[in-house]
Amino acid sequence: MFEKILFATTGSPECDSAARVAFDMARQYGSQLTLFHVLGIPGKGDSNVVIDIRSGEEVDVDAEYIEGVAEELRTTYAKQLEALPGVTIEVGVGVPSREVLRMARTKDVDMIVLCGPAEGQQAGFYKRGVVGDTLRKVAKAARCPVLTVSRPSASFWGGFSNIVFATDFSKASESAFQFAKTVVQAVDGELHLFHCVDLSRFQSPIALTQDGIEAKLAEARRRLHHEYATQLGDFKRFTSEVWEGTPYVEIVKFARERQADLIVLAHHARDVDPDERPFGSTLEQVIVRASCPVVSVNRPDKLPQAAEA
Repeated sequence: MFEKILFATTGSPECDSAARVAFDMARQYGSQLTLFHVLGIPGKGDSNVVIDIRSGEEVDVDAEYIEGVAEELRTTYAKQLEALPGVTIEVGVGVPSREVLRMARTKDVDMIVLCGPAEGQQAGFYKRGVVGDTLRKVAKAARCPVLTVSRPSASFWGGFSNIVFATDFSKASESAFQFAKTVVQAVDGELHLFHCVDLSRFQSPIALTQDGIEAKLAEARRRLHHEYATQLGDFKRFTSEVWEGTPYVEIVKFARERQADLIVLAHHARDVDPDERPFGSTLEQVIVRASCPVVSVNRPDKLPQAAEA
């Protein structure tokens, strides 16, 4: 299903949970796994000096230094590499988000695996440092699905079997649905269609009356059925739910209630001003709080293909 997977890592303990998922995925699906680390942001001109992502210090990069970093990655992931022969290790120099996207294109991967914000970044507004910026830019621009793991509790990987697809009915959500549909049918799992009506978006007093709220909920249920359920054909192992509230809160609660092992949603709606439909920020908040891995999908370019009978 996923022939090629790119795992972008800093090699730090914060990426251990994502590493566990990446290696387990590659093992389960027989995928070709590439381990990728970006050293840092290059200095000006022709200088070999870069600002190391992990330490923030300036280092002089040459072939020997790059090989040293690669060897450090081999040591960090020694047990996983021993259990999964054939893993490729790549080291790059540059702006992390650009290099991850470049490597994904070069390798023509079907999935990018990233580690989410570190433990100390999980306050109400987590710190938007290099890791957060990289995650946001990669998820927004990647042509393939991007899977993110931020919490140790989200690193358990028993395969896909119980998937929540959360939609805001945007164009990008259609690609996310096709991903969820293909995966759940391939593994004969359970799919949970979900939409949260964000009442804060409605300014009209009429919309906020009980009758108005019920009308919005009924409309959303109709759209879930018409736009997604009708595409499932003979597949019957699905549920459909519409809740009201703050989207990222309700998505996480719903996934926990359904004991989901994967959440699938779109990063953003490209045809709508992000300030008008801030689903990108919803994705970030879901990643921080979810107790399972989160996959974001924007485009139909690299969706998994169903296995032929």
